[in-house]
Amino acid sequence: MLEVRNLTKDYENKPLLKGVSFEVDQGELVCLLGSSGSGKSTILRIIAGLEEPESGAVLWQGRDLREVPTHKRGFGLMFQDYALFPHKTVAQNIAFGLQLQGLKEEEISRRVKDGLESIQMESFADRPVTELSGGEQQRVALARALATSPKLLMLDEPLGALDHTLRTQLIQELRAILHQSQIPVIYVTHDREEAFGLADRLVILHEGVILQQGTPQELFEQPETPWIAEFLGLGNLVPGVVTQAEPLMIKTDFTELTFPNQPLQYSPGQECQLLLRPEDALIGAPFSAQENRFECTVRDSLFMGEYHQLELLCGETTLFAKSETPAELGAKLEVSWPAESIRVFANQ
Repeated sequence: MLEVRNLTKDYENKPLLKGVSFEVDQGELVCLLGSSGSGKSTILRIIAGLEEPESGAVLWQGRDLREVPTHKRGFGLMFQDYALFPHKTVAQNIAFGLQLQGLKEEEISRRVKDGLESIQMESFADRPVTELSGGEQQRVALARALATSPKLLMLDEPLGALDHTLRTQLIQELRAILHQSQIPVIYVTHDREEAFGLADRLVILHEGVILQQGTPQELFEQPETPWIAEFLGLGNLVPGVVTQAEPLMIKTDFTELTFPNQPLQYSPGQECQLLLRPEDALIGAPFSAQENRFECTVRDSLFMGEYHQLELLCGETTLFAKSETPAELGAKLEVSWPAESIRVFANQ
């Protein structure tokens, strides 16, 4: 439905976007995920027609939108502050965009009713929005954005102002409402938990460049760079040096790790980084494999509800591991990361 093609944009004579390209299909929820200043919000403003790119194109169903003004694009854009009218009721806020479209009162009433039902706030119709909680205001803003039946909906950090508990609760509601609408959605966030909980597809943006895009599972299992692994909080990143190519062996500060089934793409002396995920650690139990075992000292053991998070000192390196059982501070533990669970990144 939407194609963003090779967008570039400068800000204060410095490149902000450096050739950004991605697509959004019908009913698909695409998350632009990146840290502040990566260009996420600028992309939305260009798609909406509020800013012009230096070069590149935005196409809707194959049509270049460069000459189409903002109000004729038919796209919805919802900001973090919701921009609700404080002097209007919930129903009046939802009706606002429909009145601008010049619809008949009958049609407006029907769509407002549908909108209230979609966010499960039928009893709030006549309540002033100033009396609503942050989560309720967020839902009203979403209903208002959807009421006008936009061809494309763009949401810019819509949960950013809410506390963690409310955000977690609203993520599931938001995904259900957006999927039910079948409208293509671009969702901007810097929060990994939000992105993983909502997105059909993630687009990772860093310093104006798309580093990787794919489903949440693809990015979780196969991050393409150490920066992505660190940004997504996937686990321990450890420097290493290749000591042998076949079978692959990599020396770290705390042990030498063996990778018997790794393809032959490394050479001795090559520097690399290793991703050791906390959930893949085997701790103090009989191991089926003998390789990649080493001893660590427990520095901390934190109860996290479903697991215990162990902070381990291995050589001079601190590693985090998930364990089913707690561990005593200062205890020596044998730890192993199976070779197939470790992701190797060759330094460029």
